[in-house]
Amino acid sequence: MARIVLVTGGARSGKSTFAESQYLGIKDVVYIATSRIYDKEMEDRIRLHREQRPKEWKTFENNYNLEEAVCGIQNYLLDCITVLTSNIMFDITKDYEKIPFDKQREVEDTVVNEISKLVEAVRNIDGNLVMVTNEVGDSIVPENHVARVYRDIVGRVNQKIASMCDEVYIVACGLPLRLK
Repeated sequence: MARIVLVTGGARSGKSTFAESQYLGIKDVVYIATSRIYDKEMEDRIRLHREQRPKEWKTFENNYNLEEAVCGIQNYLLDCITVLTSNIMFDITKDYEKIPFDKQREVEDTVVNEISKLVEAVRNIDGNLVMVTNEVGDSIVPENHVARVYRDIVGRVNQKIASMCDEVYIVACGLPLRLK
């Protein structure tokens, strides 16, 4: 039976470590990476994540057509939905000052559609999928428009994706708490 899991939490909460632990000792895993290298810090973060993962895991790097990662292997890990969302947001809109409402909905719909296709593909092979996202709504209201829009989009996206999942966890201080 397929198992679809969402893991959320704050920055450096241990959510990726917990997500990866779901496949402890399993060599046949496809890691779906959504990060893009845009500066030295991001390059270092990506390198560190690669070094921490088991060498046998396959990597699929993309932000679109995520279902193409499904290749007959049973186990998939997507890290992370919030990075996917920001990448898609800035692909759709090039205005870094103001994002109109119709573009906000387009971003949200695009992200949810990409994840829906991936979830469906994994369910069709009776596989397992663990997805990582960030809980971005627990802090102060961002000062600038784009950050507020991003927070709102991620909040709505997380709700929609959680409804697709069999299990949902929140991780704080390295400790997972099952919500669903």
